[in-house]
Amino acid sequence: MKSNLSWDIPASIVVFLVALPLCLGIALASGAPPIAGLIAGVIGGLVVGSLSGSSLGVSGPAAGLAVIVYNGIETMPTFEIFALAVVIGGVVQVLLGLARAGVLALFVPTSVVSGMLAAIGIIICLKQLPHAVGYDEEPEGSLQFVTDSSHNTVSNLLQMFDNFQPTATLISIVGLGLLLLWEAKFIKSKQWSHLVPAPLLVVVMGVLVYHFTKGTPWELSPDHLVQIPLLTDGQGLSTFFTFPDFSAVLRMDVWKLGITLAIVASIETLLCVDATDKLDPEHRLTPTNRELFAQGTGNICSGLVGGLPITQVIVRSSANIQSNAKSKLSAILHGVWLVITILAIPHILNMIPLASLAAILLVVGYKLAKPSTFINIAKKRDHQFLPFIITVLAIVFTDLLIGIGIGLTVAMINILWNHFSRPTDSIEKDEDLKTITITLCSDVTFLHRLGISKTIADVPDDYHICIDAQHSKSIDPDVQEVLDDLQSKSTAKGRKFEILTKTTSE
Repeated sequence: MKSNLSWDIPASIVVFLVALPLCLGIALASGAPPIAGLIAGVIGGLVVGSLSGSSLGVSGPAAGLAVIVYNGIETMPTFEIFALAVVIGGVVQVLLGLARAGVLALFVPTSVVSGMLAAIGIIICLKQLPHAVGYDEEPEGSLQFVTDSSHNTVSNLLQMFDNFQPTATLISIVGLGLLLLWEAKFIKSKQWSHLVPAPLLVVVMGVLVYHFTKGTPWELSPDHLVQIPLLTDGQGLSTFFTFPDFSAVLRMDVWKLGITLAIVASIETLLCVDATDKLDPEHRLTPTNRELFAQGTGNICSGLVGGLPITQVIVRSSANIQSNAKSKLSAILHGVWLVITILAIPHILNMIPLASLAAILLVVGYKLAKPSTFINIAKKRDHQFLPFIITVLAIVFTDLLIGIGIGLTVAMINILWNHFSRPTDSIEKDEDLKTITITLCSDVTFLHRLGISKTIADVPDDYHICIDAQHSKSIDPDVQEVLDDLQSKSTAKGRKFEILTKTTSE
């Protein structure tokens, strides 16, 4: 990791700048104290980052858990009992890791993972556009389409046109200009370019604009700035922490919440691990069982001091990758910067305009949802496009977990349909000899049974039938039974029905 310091330190600063408002925003969206989000962010960096086998994944409080966390905080008698549920969830995750449950990630189709990445990119852009022009009604970190009974993503976009803040808009425009300039070849070719990350320049620019406009009609009000809690005089760190109430350990509702958090957090983590590995320029693979163990340990630690539940998070992970991080040192260091911020310089960070962060996240979102991604998948015209686009739309118009569930359902239905509509590899008809050769797939499952039966039923009565199974590695017994039955009936009628297998060809 030492050899990667020149890459990982700048990347960690970018991830820190992205993670800071997200930790606070997710805490607000979850109905939790802001410090609970920061604690989760610190532990996600220091604890999970150290234990994880992921080179580029970054962990912290996740928007996908916000609804469950909000309901959990509302239904538990005290926040201390909710913290106990987080600890229990962490223990369950550790057990899942030891039980090697990480293999579940392999069952998620690539089309769904690609759709999740593209949808997250679209959501980031839609959610950050209002912040870019100074309309900061919705807290950072929200990924849901419907925010409350009267607001959703579309209504926020429409309302932002009536709530332009000139200074915030200027900051975001200049910030986007700097970010795009840093992508130009003549800048990227310079050796010093990766030592001076563009996002850091955007943040510094935003702070300077806020400083020079202070006391003028163009001054940004506090609600347009990052807001983190301050350690007031006479207040120690112990007041930041909330410790779990272990007297409630036998309550069934606490265990139910803990197990729910463990399952949902594990699913979200495994999906993000898969997505992050696909984005990794070096194509490294994360050991998923170790990741579940690391996440579980992180959640135990977070719950013990009153933090929110933790998962690996694709927004922070993709920002880490796009900032050219090389190792997990970047994720660990972003936790260090969060600690330093809380202890030493919160007043300085409270000068950062949300518009600066919006500019950074708009670029992150665009890179996740490039038009070329949609074009390339559409050009394939295979079974991947439908699950991909349905996953994108479902996540954008609901939330992350519901959208993934819909995408997985569509992917499964699509697989079933392909098995029915394409039951064979090929069909060759010889009209002169009145024969038809039906070549079976490599792996013939019971799902092919209906399609194969229908294909054979459509063959004219005066044709001889040859079933070529010489290249089939396996044939489901149900299908074999259907073929044997059809062969018997055809033979009884004086019709030639031949089944070629490896054995017969030998």
